[in-house]
Amino acid sequence: MTKKRKKREVELVVLSDIHLGTYGCHAEELLRYLKSIKPKKIILNGDIIDMWQFSKRYWPKSHMQVVKHITSLLTKNTKIIYLTGNHDEMLRKFAGFRLGTFTIDNKVVLKVNGQKAWVFHGDIFDVTMQYSKWLAKLGAIGYDTLILLNASVNWLLNKLGREKISLSKRVKDSVKGAVKFINDFEITAAEIAIQNGYDYVVCGHIHQPEIKTIETDKGSVVYLNSGDWVENLTALEYANNSWTIYRYFDDPVAKSIKLPKRLRDKMNNDEIFRDLVSQFVTKKQ
Repeated sequence: MTKKRKKREVELVVLSDIHLGTYGCHAEELLRYLKSIKPKKIILNGDIIDMWQFSKRYWPKSHMQVVKHITSLLTKNTKIIYLTGNHDEMLRKFAGFRLGTFTIDNKVVLKVNGQKAWVFHGDIFDVTMQYSKWLAKLGAIGYDTLILLNASVNWLLNKLGREKISLSKRVKDSVKGAVKFINDFEITAAEIAIQNGYDYVVCGHIHQPEIKTIETDKGSVVYLNSGDWVENLTALEYANNSWTIYRYFDDPVAKSIKLPKRLRDKMNNDEIFRDLVSQFVTKKQ
C-alpha cells in the first residue's frame, strides 16, 4: 500500500489571478499545490474565474477539479473568503454573502499575530479599469493570446532542449510604462494603508508577487502581492508568524504529485452542476 503523503500545514493562504476558464491558467499546477497543503484559511483575492473571457467551449476538467477541491475544503472546516476582482466583478453584488465557513466580500481586514492586514484585489487603483473598461477587456484578450503564443514557443523550445521563457513577463519588464504602473500601484496601496493605520496591505491584480516594506513621510507598511497562476504560479502563505511567497516552480513536493489522467477533457454543463452539488450533499465517511 502506498504511504499517504503528509500535507504541509499553513495558517493562511492568499491566492489571486487564477483566471480559470482561460488558456493561460495553470490549473493542474494549482491543483497539485492545493493537494500538498492543509490550510486553516484561504483568501481567494479576485480574478479566480475569468468571467470576461469565460466560454462553455473551454472548461477543462482540471479547471473543474480546482473548483471542486476548494469547495471540498469547506467540509473540512477550512474558512474561505472570496474577494472579488475585476474579472469576476459580477460577484460584487453578492458582497456580504455568508454560508457556513464561506464568505464573499470586496475587501477584508484580518488580525494577523496582533496586527491588521488589509486585503483586497487592487483593481480600484487601475485608471484603465475605472474609465475605459472596454479597453481593459481588449487588453485581457491580447494578454490571453500572448499566453497561447507563449505555450507554442515553449513547446518548441522544449523540443530543442532549451529553457522555457515568459513572453508576457519579458514584455512587462521591458516596457517602462508597465514598470511605472507597478511601482505606482504599490505606492498608492501603501500610502492608503498607512493613512488608515494598517500594518499590512495585501493585493493581487498586477501579477507581480512581492513582499516588501514601503516607507513614506507618513510611516511604513508591509506591502504583499500574491502574484498569479498564469505566469508566476505563486501564492502568499502565512505560517509560523511570518509571510512568505510560495513559488510552484521551486516546490519539488507539489510538482511530484500525480493527478488523474485526462484532466484536460471538457465537461458538459450537466456534469459541472452535478459535481458542484455533490460537494455539498455528499457526507464524508
